[in-house]
Amino acid sequence: MIEVKKLVKRFGLKTVLRGLDFRVEPGEFVALLGPNGAGKTTFLRILASLSRPSMGSVKVAGHSLPHESAQVRARLGVVSHMPLLYPDLTAEENLQFYARMYGLANSQLRITEVLNMVGLEPRRKDLVRTFSRGMQQRLAIGRAILHDPEVVLFDEPYTGLDQDASEMLDEVLRSVAAKGRTVVMTSHDLARAEDLATRFDILSRGVIAASAAQEELKNTNLLAFYKQSLEIKN
Repeated sequence: MIEVKKLVKRFGLKTVLRGLDFRVEPGEFVALLGPNGAGKTTFLRILASLSRPSMGSVKVAGHSLPHESAQVRARLGVVSHMPLLYPDLTAEENLQFYARMYGLANSQLRITEVLNMVGLEPRRKDLVRTFSRGMQQRLAIGRAILHDPEVVLFDEPYTGLDQDASEMLDEVLRSVAAKGRTVVMTSHDLARAEDLATRFDILSRGVIAASAAQEELKNTNLLAFYKQSLEIKN
């Protein structure tokens, strides 16, 4: 579902991604972990067609980036550091806009379903500019899954969420995974990543430094694997 070969991303003289290889099969849930500055957000922005690679090849759902970005976006859901919402529209109107963009049939039924999933049904008629950061994050999650995409990218999706909202997101992620969708999520919350993901990749110094499936961690834990991958000495 995702195939990346020899990916390089430079910003001027600074090289962030250094020949990165990455492959995700349909239905996998990959937790992408790594220290700040490792390039996780940059990598997800490239997968989301929001940034262009300097070198290398990137394919998502069989389409090459950046040349087939429109086809990729139609099959992709993204939760990033920016909510990508219109503050002077209501929650419902925001989802109506995206439903039209994706050509959804029976959009009102799906909008109600999604608003219930993210706990915003009582606020559907309220302007987004009146929402807290956590509520905007809830709606951004709803926006990302509205069209039931084949691939979902979550960049630190728990940021700004309280405990109730975090548990809601857990359920959303489990629901998406249960449908056989492909998920890539960056996170600093190792406990949540360990509970949700089927595979763990460590991004360090611009490449995937280590990768392990959930069953491979039976004799250790994710924190120990993470530290060992980054060569952190206790």
